[in-house]
Amino acid sequence: MADVFLIVSITVAFLILFVVSVYLLVYYQHPDDHNEAYFPKGVVIFGIMLAGATALLLPLDVANNEGYAGCDGYNTRLCGGLNMQLFWDIFFWLIPIWVFLMIPFSSFYYEADDGMLMAGTVVNPNPVRKSKVWQALGWTAATVLVIGIIFAVSFIIGSDSSIPVNQYTGEDLLLASGGHRTLYSVTPVINETSGEPLPFDPTTQMADMSSADASYAASVTADGEQTLVLQVSLTTFFAGLMAFLGWFLFAVFGGIGMSSMPLDLLLVFKNRPRHMDAVEFAEAQTSLRERVNELVDIGEMIKVERDANPGLGKVGGFGNYFSAEKRKDARNERQALLEFKQAVFLLEQDVDDFKACTQNYDNYNPLKPYICLFLGVCSLIISLFWMIHIIVYMFPKTPWAPFLNNYFEWFDKWFPLFGVLSVAIFTVYLLFAAITGCFKFGLRVACMQLHPMILGKTYMSSFLFNIGLVLMCAMPVVQFSADAFSAYARDSTINQIFNVQIANLNFFGFFFTKNIFVYAFLAFMVLSGLYLMCKPRDAPPSGKELRDRLRSRRG
Repeated sequence: MADVFLIVSITVAFLILFVVSVYLLVYYQHPDDHNEAYFPKGVVIFGIMLAGATALLLPLDVANNEGYAGCDGYNTRLCGGLNMQLFWDIFFWLIPIWVFLMIPFSSFYYEADDGMLMAGTVVNPNPVRKSKVWQALGWTAATVLVIGIIFAVSFIIGSDSSIPVNQYTGEDLLLASGGHRTLYSVTPVINETSGEPLPFDPTTQMADMSSADASYAASVTADGEQTLVLQVSLTTFFAGLMAFLGWFLFAVFGGIGMSSMPLDLLLVFKNRPRHMDAVEFAEAQTSLRERVNELVDIGEMIKVERDANPGLGKVGGFGNYFSAEKRKDARNERQALLEFKQAVFLLEQDVDDFKACTQNYDNYNPLKPYICLFLGVCSLIISLFWMIHIIVYMFPKTPWAPFLNNYFEWFDKWFPLFGVLSVAIFTVYLLFAAITGCFKFGLRVACMQLHPMILGKTYMSSFLFNIGLVLMCAMPVVQFSADAFSAYARDSTINQIFNVQIANLNFFGFFFTKNIFVYAFLAFMVLSGLYLMCKPRDAPPSGKELRDRLRSRRG
């Protein structure tokens, strides 16, 4: 029977995630979307819940499989009464469904033309809605087809997992612990048909042998290492493939976010609004007015250029791809538009700060900078702890110190809930870092569309983009956390899935076993931290240079 505490915890967690999801949607959405886009809103709410629940599954897995008296051997995954294998399988399928089906359809539907089918021709709403649905279905079907082919070919080619197993000879090891089944294995033998761990066997690799078993273990002799080759299940392979693909995003954006998130929060406190005198007010007002005039000129130039070349920025203008000159013009137009949007966003931020120092000074919440200071210090500590843990535990072949694993276990000794909550905090923090890093990268490098989350000004397209990014990073976060906390979560189901079956896949297991992505993650974290310390402020692109560049292209 399932543990009552775990059932209550799951119910409360889902209720909290639902409330948080609705809160974020209501308070961040743009006024234009208040009574529109109901289907995308449902996708966003469930996507936020799915991302949060995926990150919280790891601490639930640990709570279910550890700390319960009477847990034995093969049934450790059911110690708390929950079948965590089933939980993980459900989420392993929900994430790709949301990333490659629901979010693309919602994005295509939301961004489709909703007012005109032909220039200058107004049509009734029903054909427009029907057209939007079919257009979104067409693009979504193409996306699903491409992804399906990639997944199918990958599974056929690389679904075999070569698991190293140390073989031992001796009497039944169950006698060592008085007949209780205790799984002393980090790489158990897996049933080739079902993919489930077999009952404890003398040929299983031993690890974490207790002192009570030391004398008995001395009588067991090692016969060397052998490799067990098996085909992992379809669900497990797709989870590994999603983690592999997501790592390319998470290594870059997550690494940048680990450094940028603490710095941004601390800068909110450092640059908190202060009352300006008359001279400072006049200088700031003049500077903002000049930037506004520059951007107005740039916006008009971009509009004129797009009107003169109506197919330049459109997807599907095949003529653009066969002409080198048109491809270059399209790239230049896109680059100018991205820089323009960067400058507009940073101008809006500076205008808000200017208002907070002038007419809205008396209404500004004085607690906000201090809350950001507290959160900035906490995030700085978590980022530093992550960096230390990666260096001392994950990189060395033999870990120098368990570090965070000991911290979680110490909490569990006197109040297990704190240990589980600590795992949840460190795991969810990685997802926030990915979002922050993506936005920071977009602000500093004008090569991607900005999708900021701004209170009361966020369109559904930005919601969908950020949810898709978080869900793409969810699997690498789980894999990364399961590897980082493998000593603490050694009996968890996800540890057996990622660190045994997926880590030894012939297709991409090399990247996991050799920590290739983790090295990249730490490199981006350190390099971005050094860069941001030298240039902490997000400076807008030069409006004068952009305006001159556009003028030269027109000439």
